[in-house]
Amino acid sequence: MRRLLIVLFLACTACAAPGVQEEAPVNAADVMFLQMMVAHNKQGHELARLAENRELPARVEQLAAAMRVTQETETSTMTTWLLQWEQPLTMDQEAHHAHGGTAIDAQKDLTRLRKTADTDFPRELLNALIAHQDDAIQFARYEKGSGANPGALGLAEQIDTARSAQITYMLDLLDS
Repeated sequence: MRRLLIVLFLACTACAAPGVQEEAPVNAADVMFLQMMVAHNKQGHELARLAENRELPARVEQLAAAMRVTQETETSTMTTWLLQWEQPLTMDQEAHHAHGGTAIDAQKDLTRLRKTADTDFPRELLNALIAHQDDAIQFARYEKGSGANPGALGLAEQIDTARSAQITYMLDLLDS
């Protein structure tokens, strides 16, 4: 239980993202990071919503709910920044291949999970969420190495820390 509280705390720290960033420096990496994370978080929200209609262990249900709320809050912050910077909210899905990224596509996971038997669902959901959170960590680390905007860099640090803790927690859940 203590570990769950720590993970939930780390997840919610992302809710307290820095405020207005319109006057701080912004580069292409900042914009790309936010655009990728907006799309990524929307897919994470869809994954987490699948947990709402299934019988799950309480810890898995609580984790999915916390992840959904955190990602909704992050998405709101990131969308606000992109609008303040007069940047599009989405990008060409092929645009991030230049830096070694992969296409953001959780549709296969969503389709597979919708068809997963109730007995296998908690394990399959955790595996999908682990992979999803790892992608967010990779996006955040790219931003931390290439970004310029203090707010985006701070959010990237929060995402890296919180998602890493969530993965550790989910791996523990899989082992139990």
